Amino acid sequence: MNIIVLVKQVPDTTEIHVDKETGTLKRAGVPTIINPDDQAGLEVALTLKETIGAKVTVLTMGPGQAKSMLHECLATGADEAYLISDRQFAGSDTWATSKILSEAIKTLDYDLIIAGRQAIDGDTAQVGPQVAEFLKIPQVTYVEKVHEVYQNTITITKAYEDYKVVLNAKMPCLLTVLSDAYTLRYMDAKRLFETAHQPIPTLTNDTLSIDVEHIGLKGSPTRVKKTFVKAVNDKRKPLALNPEDAANKIIESLRSIS
Repeated sequence: MNIIVLVKQVPDTTEIHVDKETGTLKRAGVPTIINPDDQAGLEVALTLKETIGAKVTVLTMGPGQAKSMLHECLATGADEAYLISDRQFAGSDTWATSKILSEAIKTLDYDLIIAGRQAIDGDTAQVGPQVAEFLKIPQVTYVEKVHEVYQNTITITKAYEDYKVVLNAKMPCLLTVLSDAYTLRYMDAKRLFETAHQPIPTLTNDTLSIDVEHIGLKGSPTRVKKTFVKAVNDKRKPLALNPEDAANKIIESLRSIS
């Protein structure tokens, strides 16, 4: 069984700064971590590797510094890792990113693709589902638990807001996993030493040959019109009102800004 895990290196901070010209995040000089939801996805893959036997390949798109994150993934138990990196990919929105990831995945063998539900630096939850659409394979999002794999079928629990369902999905398929569903194990000291210098191939657009009209800022349909920091107003005097008067006051305030 071949499992591909999609991971992303994200800023380890709530102080996110945006480039006002391009509308993209400024990442230089910001500490980074493995996206929490992706950590859960990696743990699912490693658990399946232990229980039924599987080859786990980790895939990320990002700058060269993301190799350090990939080495961490190898130290936890992943077998292979690939970095997708090219200046032509810079500024890609979720649609373009999904296109690039799916083209990279097509060069690999896979039975199951696992991604985190969403990344904390974007919170769109779009990349996983879009990758599945590009690959034309089934997808199950918001996965809380993976129960078993039998032949070419995987049984999982999908969580909704107020209820859960157990589903069977036919492989190959893509799952997106919730961050609190699984806790990624610690890196193994022996594997940390063994994989410290393991080569990590870089896939560029010379390899993937994607039309430049569909990647990067130029190929991204998303347009950020404006970014700004909301001004902090002076504190207002609190009002002591009964419930009916408070409701009327709120309605009056809403009407004034509509």
